[in-house]
Amino acid sequence: MKIFLFSYGTLQLEKVQIESFGRLLKGKKDKLFGYKISYLKIKDEMVLKRSQEEKHPIAIKSNNESDFISGMVFEITNKELKMADEYEVEDYIRVNETLESGIEAWVYVKNDNK
Repeated sequence: MKIFLFSYGTLQLEKVQIESFGRLLKGKKDKLFGYKISYLKIKDEMVLKRSQEEKHPIAIKSNNESDFISGMVFEITNKELKMADEYEVEDYIRVNETLESGIEAWVYVKNDNK
């Protein structure tokens, strides 16, 4: 079974990919509808060191199908999905969504329980 991950933020950065997965990911452009972007101040030292960015984008469900986020969809392994979980801070939750291309992919979005 293929596993896809949609990234609209720092997981697209080569440095983050190499430090998180030990390789560069291959992907293609795609869009996620029904979400909009906000920004989150990152405090986790490991994430700050890898991304070199204090503010990270965070997808928030808008329930408006004309809202969308552009990003990249990557094919990854189950092990790499767990590595991505370790990289993302608790303000994010992983959900499965269908992208514009029709691909079902995991996406890290705002955790409403935080």
